[in-house]
Amino acid sequence: MSTLSERILRGAAGSFVDVTVDRAMAHDGSGIQALTAFREMEAEEIRHPERITIIYDHIVPANNSTTADLQAELRRFTLEKGLDFHDIGSGVCHQVMSEGRVLPGEVVVGADSHTCTMGAFGAFATGVGASDMASIWATGGTWLKVPETINIRLEGRLPRFSEPKDVALRYVGMLGADGATYKAIEFTGDNDIRMEGRLTISNMAVEAGAKTGLFYADGETCRYLKGYGLDAEPQKAEDCGYVREETIELDDVEPVLAVPHRVDMVRPVSDLEGTPLDQVFVGTCTNGRYEDLKRFADVVKGKRVKVRTVVVPASRAVLLRAMETGVLRDIVESGAAIGTPGCGPCLGAHQGVLGEGEVGLSTANRNFKNRMGVGAEYYLSSPTTAAFSALKGEIASPGERL
Repeated sequence: MSTLSERILRGAAGSFVDVTVDRAMAHDGSGIQALTAFREMEAEEIRHPERITIIYDHIVPANNSTTADLQAELRRFTLEKGLDFHDIGSGVCHQVMSEGRVLPGEVVVGADSHTCTMGAFGAFATGVGASDMASIWATGGTWLKVPETINIRLEGRLPRFSEPKDVALRYVGMLGADGATYKAIEFTGDNDIRMEGRLTISNMAVEAGAKTGLFYADGETCRYLKGYGLDAEPQKAEDCGYVREETIELDDVEPVLAVPHRVDMVRPVSDLEGTPLDQVFVGTCTNGRYEDLKRFADVVKGKRVKVRTVVVPASRAVLLRAMETGVLRDIVESGAAIGTPGCGPCLGAHQGVLGEGEVGLSTANRNFKNRMGVGAEYYLSSPTTAAFSALKGEIASPGERL
């Protein structure tokens, strides 16, 4: 009996395998580096251009002439080679890839560490460096060491005001930042977490050091992909061997925060209530999806935020849906600023970087020192916690009277 990773990669844990890459992705940051390596290899042709996607998301629109020149160079190459190209405003690469571009059982490789997000579909999805990506462009394949697997069973139902982000922070805190290094995490159990929540949970597997984080494709997966006109086959779990097994009872999950400056330093929101904030940021590949924006809007509707608040939809599709349903209007009327679909300030490049000594609350996946602003401190939370905190101008527990 095999883990899902072993079945997809067709090898036993610990073995090295050569694999054909079904989907490969790079963004404006890593793509230009991959292009440089591709040229240094003296490669000329892309082996499978139809499998290669380039998505501009990290610094979009360009923030200076250097960035603009690099983006122009990669854009020319991408269009010349006939790659699947998504220019500025399309959204965060992982969200765009989740919108009907990945199927269960595929090998998905991206030049970005949070490519593990696609494990939510039952794909083996992982990040690689730019030179590895260049090699994939040239050959269509790569090699991988088949990881051992940790099983995390998610049982029950989340209580009101607790979200998949709280689950993600809880398991990262439980495993530690290096607790799953070069391992796969399989999420199983009887629960009602929908695809959007699974994407959030898989997204943060790398924060525990994992190579990937997978859910088994089931009826929920098939329903979601059907919405994009794709047919998918469910995957059935086998009685396989895991190197570690943990259970999280969802009924007991309370809203939590990751405190500066480690993702695995997790505490209940109630412990930090009253901490003054300079900025709240809602967005990123972790929590910039429509359901995240709606939960935020449901709280702030008809009220005014008391701290500067930046909201960045994860993709153009998310933005359009938020416009059509009135969610965007509720957010704008609350006093929040809206950014171009993409990564926003998450990587510390633009669109809302914090100043030295400032304190922020973010729905992103990393709070490393100096990431979102040199000398700043920021906490990680769910969108609902972010909404209640934005309305108070300080860290606030979801559900408290405003």
